[in-house]
Amino acid sequence: YHWIDDDHFALYLLDVCGHGVGAALLSVAAINVLRNAALPGVDFRDPAAVLTALNEAFLMENQNDMYFTIWYGVWRPSARTLRFSSAGHPPAILATPADDASRRVNLLRTPGMILGGMSGVTYRSGEQHLPAPAALYLVSDGTFEIARPDGTMWAAEEFHRFFATPPADPASDLDRLFAHVKALHGPGPLDD
Repeated sequence: YHWIDDDHFALYLLDVCGHGVGAALLSVAAINVLRNAALPGVDFRDPAAVLTALNEAFLMENQNDMYFTIWYGVWRPSARTLRFSSAGHPPAILATPADDASRRVNLLRTPGMILGGMSGVTYRSGEQHLPAPAALYLVSDGTFEIARPDGTMWAAEEFHRFFATPPADPASDLDRLFAHVKALHGPGPLDD
């Protein structure tokens, strides 16, 4: 995340396929491009333009057949709007108060294949007004692809429903999620 200008805040999460040094180097290169606005002629306030240009800059045929997924958003506080685009990445989760004691969960996603898969892909942006208060969660698939001791996986729908219950203390939401994931998984380290 970083400020693009005084009224546009970029936030993003990317996930490179695989593990190890090669995947780490690709993620660092992509993040440096985003932080330094190093895509000539691209308006970094336009998520679709950013992903379309990133796709061309990081074609997997030039990256040892590695690709990545990404969710990229631009928050504009003066208008309370969030523009976003995704490339094969899980949706961001927007949690806002509902009329009862629960929270409304909205999945922020746009259609788009993995980044770097093929040249010529054009990505699209979505836009969401963010009421106050709101909580936004950017997640990777490792956040919810949790194997239970019986071999079943925690379903993405169950993961999304988890955010419908507000925590007793909003600052503890991620701690509550981590404790829940550890309880689902059982003893031992998490896979991702």
